[in-house]
Amino acid sequence: MNEKMEKALNEQINAELYSAYLYLSMSAYFAAQDMPGFANWMYVQYQEETTHGIKIYKYVLERGGKVILTTIQQPPTEWKDTQQVFEEVLKHEQLVTSLINNLVDLALAEKDHASNNMLQWFVAEQVEEEANAMTILGQIKMVQASKESLYMLDKELSQRVFVDATQAPGA
Repeated sequence: MNEKMEKALNEQINAELYSAYLYLSMSAYFAAQDMPGFANWMYVQYQEETTHGIKIYKYVLERGGKVILTTIQQPPTEWKDTQQVFEEVLKHEQLVTSLINNLVDLALAEKDHASNNMLQWFVAEQVEEEANAMTILGQIKMVQASKESLYMLDKELSQRVFVDATQAPGA
């Protein structure tokens, strides 16, 4: 893999680890708000983002590249309410989608077919990430005024469990 692609993938490792850090911060926020279901959902999101960073990390090493880990930016720790958190989740996932798309563009420009192939998993993953964020944000908007309904949504989100999709066949 050439230096340009290696540098860009290292930047994406940092972006994925920042995403994990952001979701861990959101999990702590929800835990402090006595919303264990939302805290659980964000904790699972943290686990997913960590595996995404590790998937790219392993790929760079597998291709003979050098992984360079840099400082991870501090995430926010406070939000106005549940809706604002999920508005930020959606905005963040849209940013990550743009970063992945830029990596695909670079891989194509550099004729790095192996990197393009690996990145297609992330392209599909980002469709799912944005859809999940939009769905939950829509549900929050529907029930925001009802504490009982928000409580029920919190209960529903507590059922989410971590599954390492990067280990699935074809991942």
